[in-house]
Amino acid sequence: MVTLAEVARHAGVSASTVSYVLSGKRSISTGTRERVERSIQQLGYHPNAGARALASSRSDIIALMMPLRTDMYVPVMMEIALAVTTTARAHGYDVLLLTGDEGPGTVRRVTASGLADAMILMDVELDDERLPLLRDNPCPAVLIGLPADTAGLTCVDLDFVATGALCVEHLAGLGHRDIAVIGEAPAVYERHTGFAERTLEGLRAKARELGVRLLHRPCEAGYGPTAATLARIFDERPGTTGFVVQNEAAVEPLLGLLRQQGRAVPEDVSVIAVCPDQVALQASVRLTSVAIPAEEMGRRAVERVVAKLAGQGEDDVTLIAPELAVRASSGGAPG
Repeated sequence: MVTLAEVARHAGVSASTVSYVLSGKRSISTGTRERVERSIQQLGYHPNAGARALASSRSDIIALMMPLRTDMYVPVMMEIALAVTTTARAHGYDVLLLTGDEGPGTVRRVTASGLADAMILMDVELDDERLPLLRDNPCPAVLIGLPADTAGLTCVDLDFVATGALCVEHLAGLGHRDIAVIGEAPAVYERHTGFAERTLEGLRAKARELGVRLLHRPCEAGYGPTAATLARIFDERPGTTGFVVQNEAAVEPLLGLLRQQGRAVPEDVSVIAVCPDQVALQASVRLTSVAIPAEEMGRRAVERVVAKLAGQGEDDVTLIAPELAVRASSGGAPG
């Protein structure tokens, strides 16, 4: 492995000069800087990350807090994480992935250690326990998600309130008056997770506005829980003709159960999903859906945090407008 001292000898300068070129802490003449940079390139020198951090007080690392829970759809979270990682690399940063459910403890650990220059946080709850620490901490942070109070925070998210409203509006426009929502697992609502609560807010508000009856039932993942939830819905609202599904694991079981019951999609029942395009397009019936813009959310979060690191970012909220793709699973309400 090439050392800093070898670079210095090759460039004919002192080791401290090489260090100053790398850290930018002192002004170095253009000729000397170019000579050092040529030596670095020719020798293939890569500064040790720890030494670079000590020299510059920067680690060039962004910490991504992404608790992996059994009640969350992991592929979407991993797609966001991949977008964060690739965008961060394009800006010269590496990503430290933190998957434990440590809450405020993780924020304290990252900021106290100086291990990361900034943080991006996922799985945001309406009254997230991490928020007071973020507001009082000089370490730049961006949330992928929206808490109840966004004051003093930078957030990026899909506009889930508008998403819920868009789903009801589409079904109501097709004549559906009884709509059921098959939601996330109960624990997601018990934690008051932002995206789920805000979608429900939009669904209910638009249903009231349009005079549509709306029934929401959380659902655990899997065929059995979906069957029980569907039976409960038809028991409570036998006239249900429209479904909104915000639970990727319930999509295919729901379509299969409707077929078994002799209910054709979309002739008898219409289905809309809030899910990744891949889930909607690969379903047994191509689903009308609002896509989760995972790549855009991850990319925008990194761009916001990089701007904050450069001293250019103000606290703000970026909401991505939802887009409804109409496919084969939605049609006019049965006469």
